[in-house]
Amino acid sequence: MEQEAWQILIVEDDQRLAELTREYLESNGLRVSIESDGGQAAARILKEQPDLVVLDLMLPGEDGLSICRKVRERYKAPILMLTARSDDMDQVLGLEMGADDYVCKPVRPRVLLARIRALLRRSEPSESAGEGQRRLEFGQLVVDSARREAWLREQSIELTSAEFDLLWLLTSNAGRILSREEIFTALRGIEYDGQDRSIDVRISRIRPKIGDDPVHPRLIKTVRSKGYLFVAEAAEGLV
Repeated sequence: MEQEAWQILIVEDDQRLAELTREYLESNGLRVSIESDGGQAAARILKEQPDLVVLDLMLPGEDGLSICRKVRERYKAPILMLTARSDDMDQVLGLEMGADDYVCKPVRPRVLLARIRALLRRSEPSESAGEGQRRLEFGQLVVDSARREAWLREQSIELTSAEFDLLWLLTSNAGRILSREEIFTALRGIEYDGQDRSIDVRISRIRPKIGDDPVHPRLIKTVRSKGYLFVAEAAEGLV
C-alpha cells in the first residue's frame, strides 16, 4: 500500500487540536478524517475501516477504552491511543483493551507522525522476509509473517497488530531470551525507559490465545531479571 493511500481517523473532541493534527498529518502525505463524538466513533470505525485510528481516551458520549473494546474484534488495523501523561493505569488499560500503542498528551506532532508511520509499516504484510522466515510452525501453533496471521489447532488466533508483532519477534527468536529493552526497541523504535509496562501487558494477553497457561506459562516464559523466552519444544507439545 502506498503511503498516500493511508487513511487516518482521529477520534478527538478537542476540535482545535484535532484540526491542527489533521493539517500536520495531511501535510505529510496522509489522508485524515475527524470524529469528535465518542458515541458515534465505534460505528464509524467499523464502517469505514481506516488504516489507523488515533483514539483519545477522554471523550463525550463514550470513552476511548470502551470504544477500543467494542471495535477490537472486528477492526484489525492499528489503534493508537492518546492518554494523560501522568496516568500509567490508563495506558495499561488501553493496552489491555487492545490498543497497539499510546502517546501521552500533550502530543508533539513529529512524535505522533513517527508513531503512526511505525504502526502502519508494521501492519503491512512483509515482502522482504526470506522464505524460511515467513512461516514458523511449532506443532499446532503456526505464525505467518507474510499474512500477519497465526493459527492454533488450525483455528485463527485473534491478535492485534502489536500482539502479532510481539509474537513473531518471540517465535522467530525461539530459544533465545529477549530482554525488555530489546523487545521494546524492536517493536516501538524508541529506547526503553524502564517503566513502560506495555510488553508485560501484551505477553499476558498473548499467552492464553496461543494455548499457554497464564499462571504457569510453558511457551512464553518469564526469565527473572532478564526478559522473555519462547520455548519451541513446549509449543510443539501442544495437542
